[in-house]
Amino acid sequence: MPSHTLYLPEMLYADGRVHTGLGLLVSPTGVVEGLAAKESAPPGTELTLLSGKALLPGLANAHSHTFQRLFRGRAEGRAAGGDTFWTWREQMYRAAAFVSPEDLYEVARATFFEMICAGITAVGEFHYLHRDPEGRAYSEPNLLGEQVIAAARSVGLRIRLLRSAYFRAGFERPPHLGQQRFYESPDEYLRNLEDLVAKHRATENVTVGAAPHSIRAVPLDELRKIAEIARGRMPLHMHISEQVGENAACEAEYGATPVRLLADHGILSAGTTLVHAIHLTAAEYKAVAAAGTTICSCPTTERNLGDGIFPADSAARLGIPVVFGTDSQAQIDILEDARQMEYHLRLRDQQRGILDASAREDWASREPIGGSLFRSATASGYSALGLDGGTLAVGQPADFFTVDLNDLSVLGTDAESLLSQAVFALAKSAIRDVAVQGRLILEDGRHTHEDEIRSRYVAVQRRYQNTFAPGEIQ
Repeated sequence: MPSHTLYLPEMLYADGRVHTGLGLLVSPTGVVEGLAAKESAPPGTELTLLSGKALLPGLANAHSHTFQRLFRGRAEGRAAGGDTFWTWREQMYRAAAFVSPEDLYEVARATFFEMICAGITAVGEFHYLHRDPEGRAYSEPNLLGEQVIAAARSVGLRIRLLRSAYFRAGFERPPHLGQQRFYESPDEYLRNLEDLVAKHRATENVTVGAAPHSIRAVPLDELRKIAEIARGRMPLHMHISEQVGENAACEAEYGATPVRLLADHGILSAGTTLVHAIHLTAAEYKAVAAAGTTICSCPTTERNLGDGIFPADSAARLGIPVVFGTDSQAQIDILEDARQMEYHLRLRDQQRGILDASAREDWASREPIGGSLFRSATASGYSALGLDGGTLAVGQPADFFTVDLNDLSVLGTDAESLLSQAVFALAKSAIRDVAVQGRLILEDGRHTHEDEIRSRYVAVQRRYQNTFAPGEIQ
């Protein structure tokens, strides 16, 4: 075994700038030891030439529901009487009810493989499928979570399994048949969460987090218990204020909006990530900023479901960390999500460069738009998942991806424009190599298990299509 590996690209983004003539020096344990020229590498170093490529820190997908990949493109028509987030959920329940543990593994595996091909090196899987299709607990209560973890490990992706708590359909609502695979009692949830944490305490590239699904699914008293257990031990993620109706339901039950409720009860913290957080007041964004809480925006899903436009400029003005997630898997492209967050604001305001903080003296942080969006897609995403990484600094895991500089989407890129080109122009076809913990899991666009992953996923898709009558999943 070589003592080190030196990955030598044409351009290397590290330490906040683009380097040429230097490579990334990685230890045998997969940790970044620094930047080095070919001539100055330690004796015995294995050299990996990446000619014509740029090397950048790996992307973080902070919010994912892998099983929803199963009905991509099959819930885009308009239902009778109109189509909203709430009617879309009926399609989601069909997919949730369909998957066996074996199916879930194959769907998650294909979804994670697609993430790798998009330059993603770490994922936060917000996992809420716990029981069998009849709502009964498996003999191993974490069976489905373990299937998702196994799928990530099989393709080499770093995963934070965000185990979701789901206790009810909503305030004074009877249990929903489509959610019966989600429900656990509060005691069951806490026991199963702790069991999963204990089992994977030493599993390489696998960690566990807490994810109370939403204020409609987890009553306040139980939410406070979960937050207290998670505090200082693991990240806590939850959906919040994705829909105006969610705010109204929370106010009817508690006399406060969801974010106000969390702030008043000490649930917001630097270890908390709020997913979506679209429909907040100015005072609520200030409360999020004061607590050091992160917001995970999912622009592709949010426009797919008609949720609304996340006011990312309000977050930026207050210095709120923003990260990205692929959520429903309508498409998997974190850099597309980064650019679309800005583009949504351009459509709203009929102006350009809304998030270009370099032109805004009153914002908490002043950073050119390409750099700030790329940081959201990398280092901030890793931080929201409670993981080291997202930068190529000394001592950090060597998680990275490479870009073919001859790909038409970025043809002509130079060192000065690399970051802006990556955020605003890069097509997934340009991503050629991906490494996690210093090991290449995608090499020149190929994965060791690619053919098997594709064929097994197609088989599940065909059975899914044949399960429903024509038109039922369109």
